[in-house]
Parts: sequence; C-alpha cells; structure tokens
Amino acid sequence: MTTIQLATAINAPIQIVFDYARNIDTHQQSASKTSEVAIAGTTHGLINKGETVTWRGKHFSFFLQHQSIISQMEPYSYFVDEQLKGHFKSFKHQHFFEEIDGQTIMKDVMEYETPFGIFGKLFDIMMLKNHLTNFLLHRNAHLKIVSENS
Repeated sequence: MTTIQLATAINAPIQIVFDYARNIDTHQQSASKTSEVAIAGTTHGLINKGETVTWRGKHFSFFLQHQSIISQMEPYSYFVDEQLKGHFKSFKHQHFFEEIDGQTIMKDVMEYETPFGIFGKLFDIMMLKNHLTNFLLHRNAHLKIVSENS
C-alpha cells in the first residue's frame, strides 16, 4: 500500500475550506488538466456522507472512470472518500481540517493499492505516486485560492 500525505495552510475559515473541498464543481475546476468531470451520482454542488460520485478523467493518455462514496463525514473536521469501482485494488482518501490561529490546516492522507502485482508496484514507483501527488498539490492550490477569495 502506498500513502501520500500533504498539509496545506489556508487563510480562510474552516467551514469555507471544508465546503470547497467537498464541492463537485470546485473539484472539476481544479482537475481541468485531466478533463475530469462528474458523470454520475452527485454531479454538482456539495457531496455528503453516503453519496457517490463517478468521475471520468484523462490520466496517462487514457480516459478512466472512478466511482467513490463519501463513507465518513464529520463537519467541519473530516471526510473520507473511498473507491467503489475503479482501477485501484483499493483507494481511500482522508481529508482532515483544523483551524489554528485563524488559518485552516487541510491535511490529505491518500492510501491506495495498485493491481497487477509487481507490474502495478513498478508503475506506482515509476509514475503513479508522483502523478497523484502533483494532482493533489494542484487541487490544493486551487482550493487555497478559491477559499481565500471567498
């Protein structure tokens, strides 16, 4: 299993950051490089616990689909999205929020497993982990901008 952990400091109230982080439209804006769009389930606005979304985006020159469910949510502290259907053996993305001295600290913990044994592990080491890290960094930079300008 691979784990990616990031922390982003955002100069905005925790409620604003939390809601932008679970906003389907904001995610689509941040993922424009991969042409990622919500095609089923909750496709606009705020996603809530128990709801699903199916994403379609272009990664590594292929259009891929990924269906997630918001399996846990405690406003405004955390939420978790987990893969229901997709190309990972397992996929879990935990989002944590904490307000400290007027700043919101948003933490991502993404854990996933690749299929295809050693070939999947090599692909992860050579390309996937870096791709997903950059995807999250770009997304978080976008969340920072929209949250701070609200």
